Amino acid sequence: MSERVLTRRRVLLGAAALATSACDSQRPRAGFLGAMDRFNQRAQSALFSPTRLAPEEPVDQLTPPGDFPHYFLSDTVPLAPAGWRLEVGGLVARPRSFSLEELRQLPRTDYRIRHHCVEGWSAVASWHGVRVSDLARAVGADPRAGFVEFRSFDQDYHSSWDAPSALHPQTVLAYGMNGAPLIPGHGAPLRLYSGVKLGYKMVKYLTTVRFLPEATGGTWEDRGYEWFAGV
Repeated sequence: MSERVLTRRRVLLGAAALATSACDSQRPRAGFLGAMDRFNQRAQSALFSPTRLAPEEPVDQLTPPGDFPHYFLSDTVPLAPAGWRLEVGGLVARPRSFSLEELRQLPRTDYRIRHHCVEGWSAVASWHGVRVSDLARAVGADPRAGFVEFRSFDQDYHSSWDAPSALHPQTVLAYGMNGAPLIPGHGAPLRLYSGVKLGYKMVKYLTTVRFLPEATGGTWEDRGYEWFAGV
């Protein structure tokens, strides 16, 4: 009996150690929760379909103007720096920067889908912009780039995505919302939007897109939030 008690104690102590490691803000990918996140990434990647689309919402489901929440890290609404351009690089044949007008000359995509926040709320808006897949073709992204990193001028907020999700037909670099140009409160001049990820993956105030061979984490992901974050 004593041996069984000792074994159970060891198990409990081991679990406590794992939990302590998992909650260490300096090592958010260590321990039990880190292992679970890696398992979750593999499971979600296996379930992901590049042809499955989020359903289009009817017009009467649009969230009223002003009720779609704003989110940014800066103390005040970030404003685009003078001469803003989107820098696109990494594993690409033709690295370049794009003005907003040059992005508008690429094929435009429009859709109206539901936004899902990790905090539990949802909202509906119409978005228009250029698909990341069309941008990838424009710069000659290398098929070996299994990940795409997005960075912003809002205190360097960033996130890295798996390439299949980034190249999904409903993943766009949006410059418009609800039929109008994107406003600063929602990420102007350019933000990432997608039907396949939770809200914190959708980087606003974009400055850089890089096609990479490895994932680079993210602002919230580096603090322990789920990396894949599919919906």
